[in-house]
Amino acid sequence: MRRFAELCPAPPLWRTDWAAIREAFPWVRALAGVEQDPVHHAEGDVETHTRMACEALADLAEWRARPEEERVLLFAATLLHDVAKPLCTRKDAEGRVTAHGHSRRGDLMVRRILWESGAPIARREHVAALVRHHQLPFWALERPDLRELAFRVSLSARNDDLVLLATADILGRHCGDVAEVLDNVGLYAEYCAEQRCLDRPRDFPSDHARFRFFRRPDRDPDHAAYDDTRATVTVMSGLPGAGKDHWIRTRLPDPPVVSLDALRAELGIAPTADQRPVAAAAFERARAHLRAGRSFVWNATNVSRDLRGRVIGLAADYRARVEIVSLEAPPEVLRARMARREAPVPPSVVERLIRRWECPDPTEAHRLLLETTA
Repeated sequence: MRRFAELCPAPPLWRTDWAAIREAFPWVRALAGVEQDPVHHAEGDVETHTRMACEALADLAEWRARPEEERVLLFAATLLHDVAKPLCTRKDAEGRVTAHGHSRRGDLMVRRILWESGAPIARREHVAALVRHHQLPFWALERPDLRELAFRVSLSARNDDLVLLATADILGRHCGDVAEVLDNVGLYAEYCAEQRCLDRPRDFPSDHARFRFFRRPDRDPDHAAYDDTRATVTVMSGLPGAGKDHWIRTRLPDPPVVSLDALRAELGIAPTADQRPVAAAAFERARAHLRAGRSFVWNATNVSRDLRGRVIGLAADYRARVEIVSLEAPPEVLRARMARREAPVPPSVVERLIRRWECPDPTEAHRLLLETTA
């Protein structure tokens, strides 16, 4: 985050040096000329809007009052909040400009940008979560899943940060409904305060109560759910070369391991081939352990929430406790480790996994360990 800290507006002038920002970040320059819906963005292209949003953030008294580290995180999130629009912007059949999916795609891009720049995991994931949810306060009161989303943001970032980002976002544009949207943002802040999740993580009676809530969000979040778990499934997550096998050997050597790499070798299936037979064999072995009430380790890349969700759902169905171990290493360390392997994962496969990488968050498991192995 060093470069963001250097460029973040600071007292006494609180000046946004846009020329220096453009020079420092190629992904900022990529925003130039990208069209936007003129109804909601009459100010011009995505770069113009991003600059105006950063300037609006720097003018907010609430942001200026924050500690420097918090100001830098919010500045980074504001600078990155529309980073995926160049990839998501389209024109529909009637010529209207849309950027559907840019928040989720932005989350993935932010993770990669900050990982490659060496940002600490916690700060990186804070910024990525803000980017993923940056539109939530605009339309939150229309969402039937508002409580779940507000709790989720509180556990991966902070809702008062999301409110400041949304405020800067709407002030950094020319459109006719600014006052109405600002009212919505204010109502979202009030809702989060009532739900005890505005400036802190939403508290739960236990990790099991939290786990059960995010699997059934219609539950009472304050109910101390009875813990009926009878085994533990440790779900590994990490890019190839992150050190998952070594971590298991040194930190968790006793439970059996369901390893997709081992199954690929056993079945003679290449990483670039159809993986469905590998997954089917892995799930059958997992079911055998779960039926026996036996703890085990699920060892695979599991870089997307969807992939993790499949094994987590299976574990939950069998009343198992779920622990996620997310390992990572700097890009140069991963490359060096892969180069030393006798059978390295093809670069095209690694690149595809990086593009899909969603770091686990506390809503997915009873316990989450985020660790760097470099």
